[in-house]
Amino acid sequence: MVKIGNITLPDFPLLLAPMEDVSDPPFRAVCKANGADFMYTEFISSEGLIRAAAKSRQKLDVFDYERPIGIQIFGSDIESMRESAVISAAAGPDLIDINYGCPVKNVACKGAGAALLRDVPKMVQMTAAIVKATTLPVTVKTRLGWDDATKNVTEVAERLQDIGIQALSIHGRTRVQMYKGEADWRLIAEVKNNPRIKIPIFGNGDIDSPQKALEYKNRYGVDGVMIGRAAIGYPWVFREIKHYVRTGEMLAPPTLEERITNCKLHFSRSLEWKGERQGIFEMRRHYANYFKGLSNFKPFRVRLVQTESPAEVYDILEEVALSESLIYAD
Repeated sequence: MVKIGNITLPDFPLLLAPMEDVSDPPFRAVCKANGADFMYTEFISSEGLIRAAAKSRQKLDVFDYERPIGIQIFGSDIESMRESAVISAAAGPDLIDINYGCPVKNVACKGAGAALLRDVPKMVQMTAAIVKATTLPVTVKTRLGWDDATKNVTEVAERLQDIGIQALSIHGRTRVQMYKGEADWRLIAEVKNNPRIKIPIFGNGDIDSPQKALEYKNRYGVDGVMIGRAAIGYPWVFREIKHYVRTGEMLAPPTLEERITNCKLHFSRSLEWKGERQGIFEMRRHYANYFKGLSNFKPFRVRLVQTESPAEVYDILEEVALSESLIYAD
């Protein structure tokens, strides 16, 4: 078993990465239904929280069916981050996660996210303030460093553990790399194998198949893996990895019926959480992913992204289920 504070997870847990405009409650619902062991909210701006911005406050929504779940916050001001941690804790998550890894320009260039990798003393001070502000476990997600010349994640891991974080997730790229190239897990393994490190270490980056998850488990010894882009439109990746790690055998891919069932679940949660207009609009980005590889699906997709009627969405999905012209490529 893996322990994060008072939270108990199974051996080699699978974590859903926090992804902006992706890992909202509707998306998390389908990932949880397919085996995700731990999930996070989209990252939430500390400044947005303390100003009570509607979009930021809505991201605090967590539901019992998602547990255990963490709320992830980001920001550049220590007092704002401390205050946002208090606000987040009041929303009832199981832990608070700090984002020290986001590489995008409008975050990092404002001194938040991965920018803190260039100011470790401030990162330590900010983390300490958050740990003191809440009784919930505090965890961190970060990267290897700012660039190839400053890969300082080993120092970061030791110093953050010393002030009380309960787990660390490491993306195997630097900020300068963004999402390009191949993730380098060797430094993640170095952190995990550091005799000073006692907290769980989770690896992130490029896990897109059951085979790779097991290979990286065995090669790098991490306590679990965090999965991001591979889960978009394919929440079955969690159950497939679990089955492969347990048995060494590949599960059959999801049937058309399973794809439709999960798409409907995602859509219904989207309507419930976002309201009809926004729920329909934001679901449009997901249809192509749910039915990727299905020949002759384009006419259905065109109709799905054009309709503004929930009833018609369900009707079209039923047509997909009954269609005899749709075939998955081998």
